[in-house]
Amino acid sequence: MSKSNYTEDDKRFMQRAIALAEKGMDTNAGGPFGAVVVKDGKIIAEGHNNVTSTNDPTAHAEVVAIRKACEKLESFQLTDCILYTSCEPCPMCLGAIYWARPKKVFYACNREDAAEINFDDQFIYDEIDKEIENREIAFVRMLRNEAVKVFDKWANKNDKKVY
Repeated sequence: MSKSNYTEDDKRFMQRAIALAEKGMDTNAGGPFGAVVVKDGKIIAEGHNNVTSTNDPTAHAEVVAIRKACEKLESFQLTDCILYTSCEPCPMCLGAIYWARPKKVFYACNREDAAEINFDDQFIYDEIDKEIENREIAFVRMLRNEAVKVFDKWANKNDKKVY
């Protein structure tokens, strides 16, 4: 990304995400990843990777920051927010980002940089492209008729909060 595509404020927010990545790594909270969520020019939430310190494989920096931001905003969406992350999001974080719907994401390192230090998510991208019966982890479909009744109930629910 060329300099003209970001502002001095963007640079400052990314520097904070990078500092959080280093902090998390230095305190052995998890891998070297940090993220901040900004709304109206102010950081409203921040996080670093906490996977190994919390034994939570979903505690990636982006997910931590998104959870905190949504709690602060009392919303499940990050309307008009910008996410700054020290590395291109992994497939899980990418999904979380799309569900949270920020208006923009800035990232520093890319997936190739991460792969060079043994954070390689290519196998997940490959798994997504496979037919479900050909994935490395067995996926067994069962009790669809029972489960689809709950979906039908949702479809007809009048007081649901659509998202």
